[in-house]
Amino acid sequence: MNKQTRIQYLNEQKARSHSGGGQERIDTQHKKGRLTARERIDLLLDKGSFREVDAFVQHRTHDFGLDKQKFMSDSVVTGWGTIEGRLVYVFSQDFTVFGGSLGEVHAEKVCKIMDMAMKNGAPVIGLNDSGGARIQEGVVSLAGYADIFLRNTLASGVIPQISAIMGPCAGGAVYSPALTDFIFMTRNTSYMFVTGPDVVKAVTHEEVTQEELGGASIHSEKSGVCHVAADSEADTLYLIRKLLDYLPQNNMEDPPFIPGGDDPLRMDETLNNFIPDDANKPYDMKEVIRLIVDNGQFFEIHENYAQNIVVGFSRLGGHSVGIVANQPAVLAGVLDIDASEKAARFVRFCDAFNIPIVTFEDVPGFLPGTNQEHHGIIRSGAKLLYAYCEATVPKLTVITRKAYGGAYDVMSSKHIRGDINLAWPSAEIAVMGPEGAVNIIFRKELEKAADPAKRKAELVADYREKFASPYVAAERGYIDDVIEPKETRPRLINALEMLGNKRDSNPAKKHGNIPL
Repeated sequence: MNKQTRIQYLNEQKARSHSGGGQERIDTQHKKGRLTARERIDLLLDKGSFREVDAFVQHRTHDFGLDKQKFMSDSVVTGWGTIEGRLVYVFSQDFTVFGGSLGEVHAEKVCKIMDMAMKNGAPVIGLNDSGGARIQEGVVSLAGYADIFLRNTLASGVIPQISAIMGPCAGGAVYSPALTDFIFMTRNTSYMFVTGPDVVKAVTHEEVTQEELGGASIHSEKSGVCHVAADSEADTLYLIRKLLDYLPQNNMEDPPFIPGGDDPLRMDETLNNFIPDDANKPYDMKEVIRLIVDNGQFFEIHENYAQNIVVGFSRLGGHSVGIVANQPAVLAGVLDIDASEKAARFVRFCDAFNIPIVTFEDVPGFLPGTNQEHHGIIRSGAKLLYAYCEATVPKLTVITRKAYGGAYDVMSSKHIRGDINLAWPSAEIAVMGPEGAVNIIFRKELEKAADPAKRKAELVADYREKFASPYVAAERGYIDDVIEPKETRPRLINALEMLGNKRDSNPAKKHGNIPL
């Protein structure tokens, strides 16, 4: 074989590898509204940056006629490339080859990429589109899943791990994405479930569709499994690129500093009149956030899940920050089980990857009721408390209105190592709301009063002035400053720059025991 023939043979083999399961199966994938594994990679990465590895790998199984079905690259495409010029590793499951099922060599390819990502300190992105374990390979395929799960766990908190569900993801296949930092799903074409509709029907006699059981809407609104849901595959991949703008490459780096041209000294008079005079009237905390952050840009995580708390990424003066905010427009911003766990996970991610945490607080307390108590609100609230206490990144807090009871302590208070704690003049910091406090403290007096309603109104006003104002907390140093709302942006940016070299640590230990 001469040189020209060898090169021709190489190109033929590469073309064979790039064809996946063949044109017919590629067409079928397109008819379902889904892209192929390689098309997804091309959309995700910077143009021309992808470098594939293991393109010539083939499975080694001989049973059940698989020896007659050989596909180069097997059922996953792996390699690395760049997003906005920054290195990332990627694996993309190929549904056109054995339904994207995971066998021995499929797992080996994924593990190789994950090992490279860990060694080189760069994010790993998994594009999942798989029917699950390759049944013909038996326990070998199960072993492959476990090999991946171990790497997901060891990589946790070391490099960002992002999963995109681009098609079906069932059985053991769901647990690798579940171990990663963020899960993206595409509406109407992607599904996640431990057992599919047929098994559900056989065991529980429930009739349910794939979408109803584990579609993007279910997981982004009800279960909280999905962090971001998009309307198309292109949107899903675009949003992954945007998320990475806010993240460092690994836990030893700071997140990227990207000036956005928004004046760091900018003040917005709108904020001075934003909080309603009626303490029980709602307002949209997301609008407060947009008025403060760079160019009003806020990348929300878990947008449609536990909406009484808001979490996401933004920038202040070019600095990447994680934002946690109570949402008075939903359940008055109360903390419940789902909101506590949503925020706790986000806080721990930010802390793991050196992203400062900015907390906007307006919280009347924890949600009461037998349903919450019986399902463990104590344990869930403790998770959020643990996450804030454990975090050593810069922590900035702005109390906009209510900060009542134990929820005041939990929401990044000075007492749990908050670095800079600011309050607006509208802030109310107390054990409970003035009305509730008066009902307890002055119960007997109100019973004897000639005009109980009038006397109660007087006592509530007196209590609010003496005990619920921000100045009582400020007198004790629990609040560093009471500021005009319009000053919030420049004060936060200044605090971030002041805390740029912050050093804090936790006691030496193998790991803590978060109340899971």
